[in-house]
Amino acid sequence: MQLWVGLGNPGAQYAMHRHNVGFMAVDAIAATHGFEPPKKAFQGWAQQGRIGAHRILLLKPATFMNDSGRAVRAAMDFFKKEVGDVTIFHDELDLAPFKVKVKTGGGTAGHNGLRSTEAHIGNAFHRVRIGIGHPGHKDRVTGYVLGNYAKAETDALADTLGAIAAEAPWLAAGDDARFMSEVARRLQDD
Repeated sequence: MQLWVGLGNPGAQYAMHRHNVGFMAVDAIAATHGFEPPKKAFQGWAQQGRIGAHRILLLKPATFMNDSGRAVRAAMDFFKKEVGDVTIFHDELDLAPFKVKVKTGGGTAGHNGLRSTEAHIGNAFHRVRIGIGHPGHKDRVTGYVLGNYAKAETDALADTLGAIAAEAPWLAAGDDARFMSEVARRLQDD
């Protein structure tokens, strides 16, 4: 089983925040691939399902962003998983809006959800970095990431989430390069 975690903050008031794009990604994957309904588990909401031959647990921590690592650790411990079995979906300031990149390991770049996850499990987890762009000045970052997507961005957001969900079988199979190229190709076609 692989553990795929979307980072975000629980609650309707946060639903469309840029910081919640990790939650949005796992929701899109669950809907596209027919995962079971979410259940309260591991200090969050968990859904099990399959993508091809691969069993996946999708997790949305309910601990708020700054404490996401507790939920990730709880699920890892329950399923006796290693850090290499974990993929985190998160917003990335240092990528252009709606660009998607995958990497393993690395720093946290000031992202509190990544910082918490690293503190609980180390940093050798996989990351699906979903670009939100940078507001231009560091003093504007908090308001920007905790702000809603603009109406003009909703089509591009839906296309990006759809591409991530549609190409998730490549990610499940461990072919990160093919996943990234297929997502990029799909977004160019739109």
